[in-house]
Amino acid sequence: MAVQTEAVPGRPTDPDTPDAPDRRAEFTALLRGGSTRPFLTSAWQHFVGEEYDPVRFARATVDFTHAWDWDWVKINPRAVYYSEAWGSVYDPDDYAGVVPRLVSPVVTTVGDLAKIRPLDPTTNPALAEHIASARLIRQQLPDRALLQTVFSPLSVLLQLAGLPLYPGDVVAGGNPPFTHDDLLRSDPEGVHAALAAIAQTLADYVAHLLAPVEAGGAGLDGIFYAVTGTASSGHLDRATFDGFSRPYDRQVLDAVAGGLAVLHTCRADSHPEWFAEERIDALHWDQFLRGTPALDADVGVTVVGGVNNELFAVGADRTAVAAQLTATLLAAPDRPFLLAPSCTIPTPADPDSLRLLRDAR
Repeated sequence: MAVQTEAVPGRPTDPDTPDAPDRRAEFTALLRGGSTRPFLTSAWQHFVGEEYDPVRFARATVDFTHAWDWDWVKINPRAVYYSEAWGSVYDPDDYAGVVPRLVSPVVTTVGDLAKIRPLDPTTNPALAEHIASARLIRQQLPDRALLQTVFSPLSVLLQLAGLPLYPGDVVAGGNPPFTHDDLLRSDPEGVHAALAAIAQTLADYVAHLLAPVEAGGAGLDGIFYAVTGTASSGHLDRATFDGFSRPYDRQVLDAVAGGLAVLHTCRADSHPEWFAEERIDALHWDQFLRGTPALDADVGVTVVGGVNNELFAVGADRTAVAAQLTATLLAAPDRPFLLAPSCTIPTPADPDSLRLLRDAR
């Protein structure tokens, strides 16, 4: 797809331009409580058609960032690369929306859990590809905070089995012979062993993402950690989530060390309050859906959100975007926050709505 671009007047973005803002430093300061800015702005979308080539994907990400002059960047790769790392196969030429169609999952029986072993992120094709693309983005965006999207180990395991990550969703091409409950309950020991292998791999991957470029890493500032819809009441109850997700979430988040971690919990009834005590710097949820708190909720860390992502669809009523932006800024949290859509915006998105978001600052 063609990346949406538009000349951005006014604000200098070249880090060598006199008086150009150091938005990478501003982002860290905002999350760590030392910012004088009330908010920083960003949005992200999928680049269907560019996602399977690290150079083209990096270029699309950089172009989108420059076009809309975002303050910070959530790198938004194809949503299945974590599952591909262990051998699940998807069709890059056949997308259902913004997700490629599943051809063959790794886990087709509970016995297949034994296939899930730790991987080396520097030699595994899918993970090494994304370290390389992240490094390219860093080299081209030295003045922006960059966060790579990393799914939780439980989310990855569900993907490996062709199971939906969100209540009510259907995986295109998926036909699993078991439910979430079947997978988790039939062989708990095997599930935990697989989750431990995934968590170890993702922790190593995160360490490489955050390592300096000169040391072979990607030089990123942190991660955007997605537990996807696994915390939704329509998917897993609290006890199941605590048993099968939380220990492995903490292992990956610990690998962020001195970097930054933004955690995203998706869809309705997604319980952001469950994560208030985790080792994170910011928390993102969809405050416009049933059973989720408003953006001014006290969750103990910087909040992320402000506009319903669905309002950015081409043909949608852009006056609704303007109204939500106004309401968000009037009722802004007491502390600085990250202004962003409630989730990934549609591909393509309405440029006038993106302009409203960009110009809110």
